[in-house]
Amino acid sequence: MHRLATGIEGFRTRVLTLGTNGAERFDATTDLETVRVAARGHGQARIAALNAAAVSQALRFRPEVILSGHIVTSPAAAVARRMVGARVVQYFYAKEIGARPRLAAFAAGQAHMSIPISAYTAELIAATGVSPQTTKIPPGVDLPVDASPLPAERPTVLTIARLEDRYKGHDVLLEALASMRERVPDVQWVVIGDGPLRGELEALAVARGVAESVSFLGAVDDQERNRWLRRCQVFTMPSRLPGAGRAGEGFGIVYLEAGAYGKPVVAGNVAGALDAVADGVSGLLVDPADPRALADAITRLLLDAPLAARLGAAGAERAREFAWPRVAERVQSVLLAQL
Repeated sequence: MHRLATGIEGFRTRVLTLGTNGAERFDATTDLETVRVAARGHGQARIAALNAAAVSQALRFRPEVILSGHIVTSPAAAVARRMVGARVVQYFYAKEIGARPRLAAFAAGQAHMSIPISAYTAELIAATGVSPQTTKIPPGVDLPVDASPLPAERPTVLTIARLEDRYKGHDVLLEALASMRERVPDVQWVVIGDGPLRGELEALAVARGVAESVSFLGAVDDQERNRWLRRCQVFTMPSRLPGAGRAGEGFGIVYLEAGAYGKPVVAGNVAGALDAVADGVSGLLVDPADPRALADAITRLLLDAPLAARLGAAGAERAREFAWPRVAERVQSVLLAQL
């Protein structure tokens, strides 16, 4: 939302969002007109305060168009639509639709236009039983200032993802690692991200006998993340469908981020990755539940340098097509059409 708000031109834009630690310092870096809602408590209480503040702001600001960045703000958008006649554009990702299908259906039903970030996301909206006007627009990527590769002591596979959703595929990659080591004995898998699953995954690495080939770095700053993107040979996040009525990867901006650094990507052949990764062009898509298929794809890229270079170069070109200024221009066209 920040990239869109700063990239959209021709509007007077007011951003309404929750207050959080570091917000004042962050807001000082931008010229955006930003209103922070200081809400106490957690979860629903904070969201209720944000919606109440949004209605109040709408009465004063009288917007012509409202871009609702999440379904949790759709109640305020619906009220503002009735009270001030604003047009409403609603964003959809994936996980929130599976978690709260009734609210997702309401959000899509009350909006003049919905923006799903992938074909998979559009399917999830349709599964709620509503048929809204939609325009699929992918998320964007920040292009790096310096994408030149850095030397690595060992063949390095990188994953960047929070350790809180099992569908991200860390467990399958641990299963695949033993097979990868048979062909690339000194391979290392570097995991950036933290969350409640970390202890379980570390224990699984020990149980599988591959702990010496895995580095769980936890949360790191942007500079450290970028250094690993420059250092790795392959990026992977084999997200799968979680099942049980839940939603998987809506898109996967991190695939584009890896591509922007010229790295070939290995991803699951399901959900949003189908939009984010061009199979055989910018990366390889495999069955994310098959450790052997995953190991074969990653090992192939580690051992076939020309193929990895070709896919990485195509990934860098593809990332430029998804640069945030281009994406913001597409969203701006949607907003202007609402007028």
